[in-house]
Amino acid sequence: MTDTPNPFAALMEQSQAWAKAMNPALESFTPRGFEKLWPTVPAEVMEAMMGQTFNPGGLDSKTRLLLTLGGLTVHGAQAEAQIRMTVRHAVEAGATKQEIAETIGQMAMFSGIPAMTKAMELATEVLDETSEEDQE
Repeated sequence: MTDTPNPFAALMEQSQAWAKAMNPALESFTPRGFEKLWPTVPAEVMEAMMGQTFNPGGLDSKTRLLLTLGGLTVHGAQAEAQIRMTVRHAVEAGATKQEIAETIGQMAMFSGIPAMTKAMELATEVLDETSEEDQE
């Protein structure tokens, strides 16, 4: 065995010290807030750009977003911001909570229960936020 320090841990420690020295607020920075800056694209625009407007007879934007959500789940639900944004846009495109839950649930056989659970938790966060906004 060796007592050689982990170079990745040292690099992380140096980076954190640098960020704190540059701007103390960066010590508690999380990129999660950035996704809220990205606006929700209106359903009509989504349909025009990735739906049947330019692809008559093809998939509509809601279906494409549900497929995207399935793919993100299959990859282990690691892209948290992308999952939350996809759910937000799927709701805007007309997807119901049931359709979102079924899409994520269907992926359990391909991605496993932990990935499905993680994606379901992320989707629930968005759906709860969406419900609160509708009540206001």
